[in-house]
Amino acid sequence: MTRITILVLAITVSLTACKKKKEEVKVEDTTVEVEKNKKIKIALNSKSDTNTSGNVVFKQENGSVTMTAIISGLQAGEHAIHIHTTADCSSPDGKSAGGHWNPTSKPHGKWGNDTGYHKGDIGNFIADENGNGTISKTTDEWCIGCGDTTKDILGKAIIVHAGADDFTSQPSGAAGARVSCAGIIQ
Repeated sequence: MTRITILVLAITVSLTACKKKKEEVKVEDTTVEVEKNKKIKIALNSKSDTNTSGNVVFKQENGSVTMTAIISGLQAGEHAIHIHTTADCSSPDGKSAGGHWNPTSKPHGKWGNDTGYHKGDIGNFIADENGNGTISKTTDEWCIGCGDTTKDILGKAIIVHAGADDFTSQPSGAAGARVSCAGIIQ
């Protein structure tokens, strides 16, 4: 009789412990669901006496952020796009947005480069003969509003440049004038 009582007690404790674990996982899953789905759409404004404009969408899903930019009013050819330090596009030349966003103090470069890159070094894209271009980038090195100063893109600016990034010139890649700017804000 004593063995049966102990066995019933052990099974009850085990079931109770398993039930609590399941509830904890459920709470964590709910938290992740709230955090992972965020989206910001911003309009690019012309700078440096150009007609360059467009839209940029940042969408966070499953721990990664995808940026998609659609840009018009460019000279045909290759152009750089970067994230800069401040969501201030008030100056006519876009320089109020500051330099490249570089929270990890790495040298300027191309993503995946062994010598490093700024978190704001997005890369180059091609504008066609009509001055239209698109670029998309997905990374887990960015977040939207997470508060991590090495990942959070909120409060920064997106800048389109007149020329291509050479990925070697320090600190900015010699990409030329800032032809379009938008603050990454909600």
